[in-house]
Amino acid sequence: MLAYTYLSPHRFQLVEKPRPTLLDPTDAIVRVTLSSICTSDLHIKHGSVPRAAPGITVGHEMVGVVEAVGQAVSTVRPGDRVTVNVETFCGRCFFCQNGWVNNCTDPQGGWALGCRIDGGQTEYVRVPYADQGLDKIPPNVTDAQALFVGDILATGYWAADIANIGRDDTVLILGAGPTGLCTLQCVLLHQPRQVVVCERDPGRRAFVRAHHPQVHTVAPEEVLAFLQTHTSHGGADRVLEVAGGPDSFQLAWKCARPNAVVTVVALYDQDQVLPLPQMYGKNLTFQTGGVDGCRCGEILSLIAAGKLDTTPLITHTFPLSRIEEAYALFEERRDGVIKVAIRPDAS
Repeated sequence: MLAYTYLSPHRFQLVEKPRPTLLDPTDAIVRVTLSSICTSDLHIKHGSVPRAAPGITVGHEMVGVVEAVGQAVSTVRPGDRVTVNVETFCGRCFFCQNGWVNNCTDPQGGWALGCRIDGGQTEYVRVPYADQGLDKIPPNVTDAQALFVGDILATGYWAADIANIGRDDTVLILGAGPTGLCTLQCVLLHQPRQVVVCERDPGRRAFVRAHHPQVHTVAPEEVLAFLQTHTSHGGADRVLEVAGGPDSFQLAWKCARPNAVVTVVALYDQDQVLPLPQMYGKNLTFQTGGVDGCRCGEILSLIAAGKLDTTPLITHTFPLSRIEEAYALFEERRDGVIKVAIRPDAS
């Protein structure tokens, strides 16, 4: 089978590999029907993910059909259409039992697929702990609708939930990339009084206005002044930092009103400075970390009910055999690209 493979920093290549087989009783084999490229894949490509193992198939955003299951798997069976969770988690350890699956203590836990073990930019993938890592797709939900459930949509859903958004809140989202756009949809589920999206790219601000006309959009250089004139208490009640840019963390706390909550979803390439003397007296609450992506079933139910729809984010689709072209488009942000879907080649 074809598999897009991490050979060494700055070297990905489409190679032939054998189909995976069941290794443990908790495994499942999934035939990939649609996958996608994530910014985290680019981080691997450029050598900024030290734990990424050379030789692995990359990709952690995917949906597919179950082909085989181990004898201990009870929640799915061959023929089921499923989403695949970006995180591998055992479901038994202290952290999993508390819903903090990002910190699963199992040796296979955490971001494994497409990083430490073979991922989904291929034709077949082995999924460890399938009872936790796979969720059945409802019959009225398409592969494209379900594609982001296991990663960036789960991230947005988790971020909006832990931010504890109220109906009277002004919510500021920094960043309108793919994760920011998923976060926006999940924030809107909480029906806050107003939502502001701050984004540098005019094309992405236009995308937000076209799909969510009730949302305010501003550029970074405008956001502080906008919040001063459009809020009652000198800033946003809830700030969700999804941009991960060189200045976005500083912007996040500056845009927050006193006693606000700042939720940091972004993954930074460098250390960030927490200027405590400058923010002293603002009494801010910071929440940071990686997604606890264990609520994919809830997200799929919301998609089935028509309350979430991330298909507009898929601006381009390529066959697996042309994945190198897809990566170049995505990395160079050409042609208005937001997300690229990868489909198997016709047999």
